[in-house]
Amino acid sequence: MPIPVRQGGTPTPPTTGQPVPPSPVSWGRTYVSITGRNGEGEEIPLTGFSGSKWPGIIMLPGATGLDAPPFELHADDSPNLDGGIFRDARAVAREIMIPVYLYGIDRKTVRDLKSRLVSSLNPKKGYCVLKVVEGDAIPRYLHCYYKAGMEGSEAQDDAGFTWKRFGIQLIAYDPYFYSDDIQVARWVFGEGEPFLGDPFIPLHINAGIVSSSQVTVTNPGDVEAWPRWELSGPIRGFTFTSPSGEESFGIPAPEDGSDAVPGGRTLTIDTRPGYKTLRDDQGTNYWPLLDPNPQLWSIPDGESTFQVSITPGSSNAQVILTFQPRYEGY
Repeated sequence: MPIPVRQGGTPTPPTTGQPVPPSPVSWGRTYVSITGRNGEGEEIPLTGFSGSKWPGIIMLPGATGLDAPPFELHADDSPNLDGGIFRDARAVAREIMIPVYLYGIDRKTVRDLKSRLVSSLNPKKGYCVLKVVEGDAIPRYLHCYYKAGMEGSEAQDDAGFTWKRFGIQLIAYDPYFYSDDIQVARWVFGEGEPFLGDPFIPLHINAGIVSSSQVTVTNPGDVEAWPRWELSGPIRGFTFTSPSGEESFGIPAPEDGSDAVPGGRTLTIDTRPGYKTLRDDQGTNYWPLLDPNPQLWSIPDGESTFQVSITPGSSNAQVILTFQPRYEGY
């Protein structure tokens, strides 16, 4: 049976309660670059090329491996039951492929472009940093190593007199994207100054008094983040307890009445995997001073509250907490 169609007339506006289609958000183009030599080399843009009168390196469509990281699943099998029982999962190394097109105005310029790219990504010279900036202007960074893809081919579809095509293969052993550092809290002993506004205000503590504070922190990332603590002495002792209350680490006040972190020294506690260090600005290792069974805990994603207990030695001391949020994709 045909559906009748009403002729002419003004369209009836949606009545109250009917869904209203969302308005599109204005969004700029995505910027991608790669920087070799442990992120300290030349930043090579892979997007933003326009025009045909100068050489450039262009990222082609078809990149893979830039969204969710791969996972390894662990399960137990039962001889008497169907299937298995899930135990846990962990993100594993991420593999990325980025197709690029090298365009030169002559043979020399395309050779120079190729040399710059190959030299910059040489894994013997360190890791490279893949930087992605979306239209919200918030950068994301992925640390990876060049694996393969620039061996070269002179096939008709892969190279010409003034151009070259590669499929750069990278591997990120840490599969998460990072954002810039976030300084989330500072404790000031003695005179202080406003910091970031409420709720990120400095905690003013009187000299010589034990302070125990509940601190609420919001981690905007997708997964847990590993904090870095900077303790500027004089501080007699301290303990940091995780949001779960089951993990903690600290240095007790010395029995002779001295300061664990002397005045004029800054102790940096780096809890990141692969680092796990406690050293001051003169290189002194504080790890042997920790309480037994220390656990350098992480900050979970979302909002969490943890415990900070500090015994300041005198005025003019402070503690600063920073971390880099981690994301599953760019």
